[in-house]
Amino acid sequence: MRTDFDRELEERLVRYTAIDTQSDENTGSKPSTATQLDLQRLLVAELAEIGASEVRLTDYGAVLATIPATADNAPTIGFLAHVDTAPQFNATGVKPVVHRSYNGGAISFADAPALTLSPEISPRLGEKTGHDIITASGTTLLGADDKAGVAVIMSAARHLLAHPTVPHGKIRVAFTPDEEIGQGVDERLPADLGVDFAYTFDGAAVGEVEYESFSANGAVVTIKGVSIHPGTAKDKLVNALHLGAKIVQTLPHVTMTPETTEDRDGFIHVYEMKGSAAEVVLKFILRDFELDGLAAKGDLLRQVCATVQATEPRAEIACAIRAQYRNMRYWLEKDMAPVDLARNACRDLGVEPISVPIRGGTDGSRLTEMGVPCPNLFTGMQEIHGPLEWISVQDMAVATQLCLKIAERATRR
Repeated sequence: MRTDFDRELEERLVRYTAIDTQSDENTGSKPSTATQLDLQRLLVAELAEIGASEVRLTDYGAVLATIPATADNAPTIGFLAHVDTAPQFNATGVKPVVHRSYNGGAISFADAPALTLSPEISPRLGEKTGHDIITASGTTLLGADDKAGVAVIMSAARHLLAHPTVPHGKIRVAFTPDEEIGQGVDERLPADLGVDFAYTFDGAAVGEVEYESFSANGAVVTIKGVSIHPGTAKDKLVNALHLGAKIVQTLPHVTMTPETTEDRDGFIHVYEMKGSAAEVVLKFILRDFELDGLAAKGDLLRQVCATVQATEPRAEIACAIRAQYRNMRYWLEKDMAPVDLARNACRDLGVEPISVPIRGGTDGSRLTEMGVPCPNLFTGMQEIHGPLEWISVQDMAVATQLCLKIAERATRR
């Protein structure tokens, strides 16, 4: 079904995804990449143009704005999305492609002729016959994660500001950088946001109202070997690369990696290995829905490092584990009002809400932990973080309607 938001959402997503905003955990900057500010400055200009108030770009790289209340005695609600795209796959030179009135078959890619997207590969695509589907051109991800959320919130904000007779409380809009590297929520953001509760639009299938996420830690294993010329290395060389490979190989491969787990299973994921025979750095993410499971995975990694260290005492192996975010359920289950509001708003739209655990995290995970209840809502994005990423314009329109319905329904509290 076509809506009044379809063309606006399409144009916004195409405009936003064409801007390179890939984050990078290795820069030490805030935001981690200057290119994210290219989109943030555009959003500042667009927010000012549609009449938002208190529009600003913070010194930590977030865009904040206000949609003034048109009704009294309503809570102040935040709507958030992140502008950065994932570092795991090429995100430079994104060329979004709109496939109008999708015919239900395979979708090909202009810049990668061997690549195919089909309902067999992505089953939800089979449900979108007649929809307008947006993909990239085959050599990059699309960036609907989470520029679809940005487009949804911007379209809803524009609508509310253009229709001041629609009743709603004060709404705060926030677009954050660096969510993909776990740095999207600066410690100043909760106070700067100033809301009773909030929602991230960073989910997938239509109907998703998520209040449970992974708890997450990151780990860095540093291995220092003994470097010497290979021609005279007999009984002297200690190859850090060999030790790094041994650590990875010793960890469980068939029960505790992302590619072998699902549902409520946690995992240990090695995602980067860099270095030389002299020194190697391994980076891991540890994920579990429960804190004892998360702790056990950290203990296992330390144990494996200690075991490998014992096989070669001349090496130095250090394992540093740091907290990243925690399961938002620990706080939201104490007060489900924001979740119930979103669920009832879905039902108002004829959409049955779905609440499944997020096998990942959102800015809402950190915000909830920091005192701002923040469930996660759908945008329609699918097959994220890779070249097959796609989204339906019509699904984005339902997410936009949900945003508006939440704002209106909150005035009935």
